[in-house]
Amino acid sequence: MARPPSIDPLAAAERAGVRIRAAEPSDVPAISATMSDPGVIHGTLQVPFTSEARRAEQFTFTDLHTVFLAAVPLEGGDAIGNIGLHRNTRPRRIHTAALGMSVRDSWQGRGVGTALLAAALDVADNWWQVRRVHLEVYSDNEPAIALYRKFGFEVEGTLRQDAFRAGEYVDSLTMARLRD
Repeated sequence: MARPPSIDPLAAAERAGVRIRAAEPSDVPAISATMSDPGVIHGTLQVPFTSEARRAEQFTFTDLHTVFLAAVPLEGGDAIGNIGLHRNTRPRRIHTAALGMSVRDSWQGRGVGTALLAAALDVADNWWQVRRVHLEVYSDNEPAIALYRKFGFEVEGTLRQDAFRAGEYVDSLTMARLRD
């Protein structure tokens, strides 16, 4: 199996006009705002009208098996994107991790997702010894699928009628990236 493509996280962040850093509890309002954007709600498992307090409960800033990163504009301001890399803690699956991410609607298509994913995969590959990173994505989220493919993710299967979104059931794809 070939080594998945590697994209330099610092160069990707610079091209996108952001800095990638560890997310902090003080980022929760901005991350909550991102997760409330209509495009993010449509493209992820987020639901409308989720309180900031509820979102704060979802984030783990102290778990040693989670890396939670934020993208912040170089000119300053609040986080406009985030990614969580969650290492499996079960002994037979310690070599695997799952990820989830979101980017503000107004910043999508500008390379922020590439920068976030490059940084998270750098941790997986070079610091955690993770061989398999997996995720789920809606089958109609073509920009996200293209981003994941750029990093070597491949579709492993279709989860039919996996989620309920805007009044109808939609399919999801399971995708994974393996490295030697």
